Amino acid sequence: MNDNCILSMKKICKSFFGVSVLEDVQFSVHKGEVRALIGENGAGKSTLIKILAGVYTMDSGTIEINGEPVVIKNPKYAQELGIRMVHQEIHLAEDMTIAENIFLGNELTNKFRAIDMPTMEEKAQELLALLCVNLPADSLVSSLSVAQKQIIEIARAIYFDARIIIMDEPTAALTESEASALLERIAELKTRGIAVIYISHRMNEILKISDSITILRDGKLISNNITSEITYDDIIHDMVGRELKDIYVAKRKEGNDPILSVRHFTNKYIHDISFDLKRGEVLGFYGLMGAGRTELTRAIFGIDKIQQGELFLEGKKCVIRSPGDAIANRLALVPEDRKIHGLVLGMSVAENITIQVLDQILRALRYDSKKAEEIIGRYTEKLAIKMSSPDQHCFNLSGGNQQKVVVAKWLATNPQILILDEPTRGIDVGAKADIYEIIDNLATEGYSILMVSSELPEIMNLSSRIAIMHESRLVKILDEKQRDTTQEHIMYYATGGSAG
Repeated sequence: MNDNCILSMKKICKSFFGVSVLEDVQFSVHKGEVRALIGENGAGKSTLIKILAGVYTMDSGTIEINGEPVVIKNPKYAQELGIRMVHQEIHLAEDMTIAENIFLGNELTNKFRAIDMPTMEEKAQELLALLCVNLPADSLVSSLSVAQKQIIEIARAIYFDARIIIMDEPTAALTESEASALLERIAELKTRGIAVIYISHRMNEILKISDSITILRDGKLISNNITSEITYDDIIHDMVGRELKDIYVAKRKEGNDPILSVRHFTNKYIHDISFDLKRGEVLGFYGLMGAGRTELTRAIFGIDKIQQGELFLEGKKCVIRSPGDAIANRLALVPEDRKIHGLVLGMSVAENITIQVLDQILRALRYDSKKAEEIIGRYTEKLAIKMSSPDQHCFNLSGGNQQKVVVAKWLATNPQILILDEPTRGIDVGAKADIYEIIDNLATEGYSILMVSSELPEIMNLSSRIAIMHESRLVKILDEKQRDTTQEHIMYYATGGSAG
């Protein structure tokens, strides 16, 4: 074995209730290496890292740390071995300080056996300096940004001598600048010889930060790669078993008449925005974080009031003061955060799909089960929602299928305009391909779609035209004749370049 290999997992197998989720998986990482672990939802990534973290026990296989066989039976022993996990969901006490959180459960004491806060704050400050973070150690965690909280988790791991840090979607809730800062901190970990296992759906981050990439599919190891020797197309092929050119499929032909016209929309979040959305068109909105894209969708849908401006539907002026008005005028909004604003996770697929159309299935206080089944069946089939049954709770679905349920819920209201805010956020490449096909099919059927996305390949491949926002203003719309534009061209306008 290479002396630099800190972790080796061999022939790892795991089944749940007779269903195999990992089959003879090999995985290793070296000191000072960032190894990306990627695959679609259900590929086995989470199961593999939970075995490493002591949450699950493997059915068979071996694990070696620094060449020595180990049996990781619980999370405490994993931590004793130097394995720490930084979760996507922050696990910090909001009403405690940075220092208190770093030492939580392992507080330092003085000779009187009292908590030694000055020493804890001093050591916490040293850790923050090590990670190039300019924050006072006595700051309350509640005052920090999400990115800063992630770094506090890393600081805690370093203090307790982490040799392997697992990062599970660490940038999912971060802005681009925050994500960039976190990637810089990860680079610092490499110089200290700490191994990082990095899990993310963001391919640009994977290609930027990782030294090597392990790809799983259907619980099996597909490939181990040196990052510099593999292309984006190769990664997609290994993840989903199909070529990149098959991910984006467009067969629609939009009309020329505008169905939605926004004129001079202005409030405290957006300024003087005007555009038309054509029938059967996918109009993509791109901009950096804080550009005002989500705020625009909220204003159109009546969530936020406008101070100035007009909205026209099929040429007729329409006043939308609330989401109820928007729905009545056949608009639908698939929100940015499906778990908070799109779904009731504790309710079933059936209940979520019908929640906006209860007036159609409740007649004289009697539940029309036949009508409900017809609506549920129509949209679960149309969107190919994978579930055990319509009674399955939504929190048990994959991210892609949760997103399909949100779309189904709004299609049930019979809209003519769909507003999609980050429709593929937090879902894997295979599920993205399904969402892309759904978007294209809906546009082909005549739905008009306003789509907000932070992913340039998504915007460029799905949109008929691209609207670019910067600092609350719409600065440029690239029409069909400009569709051969480059990412650099779009970014020029998104970062404040001339709109001329």
